Amino acid sequence: MKGKTTLGIEFGSTRIKAVLISEDYITLASGAYTWENRLEDGVWTYHLDEVWRGLQSAVTELSDDFRSRYRESLSTVGAIGISAMMHGYLAFDKDGQQLVPFRTWRNTTTEKAAKLLTEKFRFNIPQRWSIAHLYQALLNNESHVKNTAFITTLAGYVHWKLTGQKVLGIGDASGMFPIDSTTNNYNTGMINQFDSLTGDLGWKLSDILPKVLRAGEDAGLLSTEGAALLDPSGNIPAGNIPAGIPLCPPEGDAGTGMVATNSVAERTGNISAGTSVFAMVVLEKALSRVYPEIDMVTTPTGKPVAMAHCNNCTPDLDAWVKLFGEVNETFGVKVDKSRLYDILYEKALAGESDCGGLLSYNYYAGEPVTGLEQGRPLFVRTPDSRFTLANVMRALLFSTMASLKLGMDILTEKEHVRLDTLLGHGGLFKTKAVGQRLMAAALKTPVAVMESAGEGGAWGIALLAAYMLHTDEPLETFLAQKVFGKNTGTLIEPDPHDVQGFAVFMEQYTKGLGIERAAVEYLK
Repeated sequence: MKGKTTLGIEFGSTRIKAVLISEDYITLASGAYTWENRLEDGVWTYHLDEVWRGLQSAVTELSDDFRSRYRESLSTVGAIGISAMMHGYLAFDKDGQQLVPFRTWRNTTTEKAAKLLTEKFRFNIPQRWSIAHLYQALLNNESHVKNTAFITTLAGYVHWKLTGQKVLGIGDASGMFPIDSTTNNYNTGMINQFDSLTGDLGWKLSDILPKVLRAGEDAGLLSTEGAALLDPSGNIPAGNIPAGIPLCPPEGDAGTGMVATNSVAERTGNISAGTSVFAMVVLEKALSRVYPEIDMVTTPTGKPVAMAHCNNCTPDLDAWVKLFGEVNETFGVKVDKSRLYDILYEKALAGESDCGGLLSYNYYAGEPVTGLEQGRPLFVRTPDSRFTLANVMRALLFSTMASLKLGMDILTEKEHVRLDTLLGHGGLFKTKAVGQRLMAAALKTPVAVMESAGEGGAWGIALLAAYMLHTDEPLETFLAQKVFGKNTGTLIEPDPHDVQGFAVFMEQYTKGLGIERAAVEYLK
């Protein structure tokens, strides 16, 4: 059994998760490690030593879980896949030394570079893309730029250290630099344009980007050094994972989200809602023009995808839930965390459809969709607002969806993109039906949630590792026939009462953005 299993590891924004799946794509064991990004010197970052500490902890926990379930050690796996948060900036010199701290997707410090590149390429370059970070560093005259020999994403970095291969799955690569879906590679015309902007730096852009690979292609083998990084002791408590195991192309969380929700075919889409929130829609045709609110990325096989991405989703909501938990504990009542979330989420369904006049902004970080470089979480009400727990929870949940709504309206109302359903996954959808129902109302589109989607991107990248054994068929066929079958999830249609209430909330939310801008200006 062990040689036919696949191991998926994803570095999420708050958790590193490892999932082992069977040849029937069922989860056999899992492990996790909790971490948080840090704001250091104005930069959102993670330390790379914690990358490996977290990876080792998650894999060890998984192997312990495997041993406790099956009474045998995990001695090998059939294939491995690495996934992580997309975008950001990891730069290394010719000796493989990190040049500057990891700049994550959450940073909104590249506005000038993103704007200039968007104008030059006539293609939307968001602030969080790797090329925007590189060009902003050049505009800032940062000394490390001339010493740069390789830039990559977090998934690309981990894969490189495990295999020695400087490669990237096409979906993750599409968040570094624009992809030409006719060649399934970086857009060569735009690469030449970039090189013409930078002058003689001692390198060309094509020299420092990772090689692009599509799902199913050979991405190298686990090296002896890589095996030691998975298990530095050489003896994981539940067994030793040896060198020589094949790895699939490393992918970003957008691509693994598409795979985990069977949303890789045209007219399908998914919503990932956790620390950030984004919707991915596989297009039937190109958009009519460039929109700064919409990113163009790809599926793991290179199909064009429109992505509406927002930096802020659940952190403010999580902070409120934690506060309510502290209130309970003050009175000597201890409520299980999962139960607390369920109770509070379900309370939102009892609230007034428009939240009773309450208004919430969940901006922990800047939000490019609404033109904010920084964030200040805010809760606003008028003296005559109905300040009840149900309305508070409904406003907090609506806040997680509001910025996404602005981006999705461009696709559905301006571009008339057709969607049969959207598949939801991520923390916002863990409580049964609540986030799903409100999201359907917000986007005026049916939203489905699968039981398997709770496994998230770690399961998605494990499926991509398994797909290497089935490359004689398209990824869409592999997922639809072998993995998901008739499992289309539990579907919730938009409720007209909820739709009307969200529209009222959204009107006030849009008018009130000036309050948020003032908070950024005056609350330092």
